[in-house]
Amino acid sequence: MSVTAARSVEPAPRVPEFGPWLAQASILVVDDEPGMRNFLVRTLKPRCKRLEEAADTTEASRRLDEHHFDVVILDNIMPGKSGVEWLTEQREIGLFADAILITAYADLETAIQALRAGAVDFVLKPFRSNQILNAVARCLDRIRLQREIHVLRHELRSTADHMLLRDKLIGHSPGIGEVRDTIARVAPLPTSVLITGQSGTGKEVAARSIHALSERADKPFVAVNCAAVPTDMLEAELFGHLKGAFTGADAGREGLFIHAHGGTLFLDEIAELPLAMQSKLLRTIEDRRVRPVGSEREVPVDVRFIFATNADLEAAVEEGRFRTDLFYRINVMQIAMPPLAARGEDVIELATLFMQRLSKQLGMPPVEIDAAVRAGLAAYDWPGNVRELRNLIERSLILGRFPPEFRGDPATGTERAHAPEVAGEPGEALEEVERRHILRVLEATGGNRAEAARRLGISRKTIDRKCSAWNL
Repeated sequence: MSVTAARSVEPAPRVPEFGPWLAQASILVVDDEPGMRNFLVRTLKPRCKRLEEAADTTEASRRLDEHHFDVVILDNIMPGKSGVEWLTEQREIGLFADAILITAYADLETAIQALRAGAVDFVLKPFRSNQILNAVARCLDRIRLQREIHVLRHELRSTADHMLLRDKLIGHSPGIGEVRDTIARVAPLPTSVLITGQSGTGKEVAARSIHALSERADKPFVAVNCAAVPTDMLEAELFGHLKGAFTGADAGREGLFIHAHGGTLFLDEIAELPLAMQSKLLRTIEDRRVRPVGSEREVPVDVRFIFATNADLEAAVEEGRFRTDLFYRINVMQIAMPPLAARGEDVIELATLFMQRLSKQLGMPPVEIDAAVRAGLAAYDWPGNVRELRNLIERSLILGRFPPEFRGDPATGTERAHAPEVAGEPGEALEEVERRHILRVLEATGGNRAEAARRLGISRKTIDRKCSAWNL
């Protein structure tokens, strides 16, 4: 290789010796020997975010009550109570941190007891600094992978749409421009945010934008659809639970609050939260501590809260369905997402972008968005907002054409979008327009609520709830 060519090769980015997560870790060292504690402090403190030490298990318990730790390094042989005994007790009352047991006695019985107590690693004394650093790095990798897997499984189970472009606010209308400006101002702050707007207007997109522009961007973003989690499982899902806390709890598990530690927790459909859970959420927001189901200990958490709803929370407060104190606690900074019908040419920009992305995703040729289709898209009132538009584009790709009402066909042209049966008579209540539109789609699908929900870009649960309200 020539000297010139060699100089043009840029060095690879330097990877931290003991993994990228050690610098963000919080570690507790529990050992009665001052010399060992000093050695561990000198080894770990320059490399991690927080390191605290305890000379006995009583002090260690107190520090666990005060702070969240990712890893506990624990000596086994200590006066009064062994490390294994203390660890067993802490697991029973709510310790989720990974534990590394250090001991000078390498007998099989001690190793078995350590594993049963919940230790994830076992380091024999005397040891070198790189041995304990590698053990901590393995724990942090394990914690990160477990949390990522759990969050991904939660997202896959939720009914929220994993729509394209969910991390970008598309469009140049004044309404969406104002939303962008507000997000840019509030994102760097720790302030809680309440995002309001109709279903499908992009509330999760706005929440992800806030997270991406904040100092927590490299930390977890955990989205929870409060309406999608069964009521009887909601507390355990959010706060976590201990082994045996309820029927089927075969093992302890951290909740989504702890998985979001250091990052952002997005609670969508907050109006659907049961009153009992509203009270617990209020306390968590105020104290920044969570109590897993079955636990005697509250776990400190550091999260930024973002809430979203398509309901009128003030009306819900007046009706007694939403706590007044919680409403005023979360309504610090409100961002109202504009409906798609009020965003002008944004609908064309979004349609074009969805067409490009979905055609590649589905492996199908794009359908032309000609002048007639553009007029039809602009004239439609979009009760399902951006989600309905995306579904329309996907359906049009599958069929190879847009529906007649969006092509300006005779007797089914764009005028149909303005007809009374879709748009409603002047002065007619929005609820009635919505009711007739949903009923018309249900009729077109032969009463298939799942298909109607798919076409409208709303959840099946919403269809069921509205039909129940209409006594259908």
